[in-house]
Amino acid sequence: MRMRKKSDLPQKTCQHCGLPFTWRKKWEKVWDEVKYCSDRCRTERKRSEKSAGEGAA
Repeated sequence: MRMRKKSDLPQKTCQHCGLPFTWRKKWEKVWDEVKYCSDRCRTERKRSEKSAGEGAA
């Protein structure tokens, strides 16, 4: 089995914090659906969308 360099792996930019993040083995089957670099960014994004929706009503 050949080890891959981290620089060879695909990257995306987090939709919440804007930082780049690299493909992980646990995302292998859902890479196209991954939008956030961490659970924290995912939950913060949901929290900020919810509070923004309340102010518009």
